[in-house]
Amino acid sequence: MSQTIIKGIKELNEEARSTVDEMSIAEAKTLYQDDNYIFVDVREAAEREEHGVIPGAFTCPRGMLEFLIDPNCPAHNKIFNQDKTYVFYCAHGLRSLYAAKLASEMGLSPVKNLTDGFFGWLKG
Repeated sequence: MSQTIIKGIKELNEEARSTVDEMSIAEAKTLYQDDNYIFVDVREAAEREEHGVIPGAFTCPRGMLEFLIDPNCPAHNKIFNQDKTYVFYCAHGLRSLYAAKLASEMGLSPVKNLTDGFFGWLKG
């Protein structure tokens, strides 16, 4: 029996984009050192090691996000318990879009997604 996928990437992408605010690379470059913003890198360690990170960013692999956000989880990180704006980014902006949507659904606020991700940062 084959699987019937009822929601694909296109629908997930549209849903997330309708609920998560985006931040442009130009705006991010003016705010990444602002103490009111926390940039959250959701890429894997190998990606960060190979390509680098936005200076001062908090690194949180996408697979650990829920655990680090939840204050009732032993893995909780207090960085997610601050009155700041959280800007999520990945390589190109899609994984971080989904991460920002999930973080928002968990109650983290405000959250934004870095349009075009880290590679956009490098180009911008």
